[in-house]
Amino acid sequence: MKIFTVGKKGADALKRLHGKYVVEATDFRGRKSINFEDADIVGKKIISMFDAGEFDICSLFFSEFRSVIQQVPTALQLIPAKVDTSKSADLGGAGYEVEPDEEVVLTQLLPRNISVQMFRALLENAASEQGARMSAMDNATRNAGDMINKLTIKYNRQRQAQITKELIEIISGAEAL
Repeated sequence: MKIFTVGKKGADALKRLHGKYVVEATDFRGRKSINFEDADIVGKKIISMFDAGEFDICSLFFSEFRSVIQQVPTALQLIPAKVDTSKSADLGGAGYEVEPDEEVVLTQLLPRNISVQMFRALLENAASEQGARMSAMDNATRNAGDMINKLTIKYNRQRQAQITKELIEIISGAEAL
């Protein structure tokens, strides 16, 4: 098993748990947004490691964005590419030809597919992070509003108690005369 991490949090957590398996860590700190070139760099590193025979299977783990409050941990096998055979296209008996030949097309498309899948995972993670931040800020705002309401009620009660105490002292002083 070899682990290639992208991002600081994942790298830190995996180094603590499985430090001897982490072979490389890539970090995109300091960048405002992730672009395809970043994903392509990671994709090319994965392809070069595969070509060097460093691994047989490559799986990508990321958080898939479903909604602001729901992010689903997802595993996607990149190498060898998994093809869903349950949904085969019906060509109606028609054949097709590929130019240049299939091998040339696949040697260009398969590495590109790995970079595209990597970019997708980076975008899904970024969207999940923004959703989690938005949810956390919404909860913090709601909790701050609740705290302000409770403190306002407490302040008004203490102020009312002070006014009542002063009125009782004035009335008691007037009756004593």
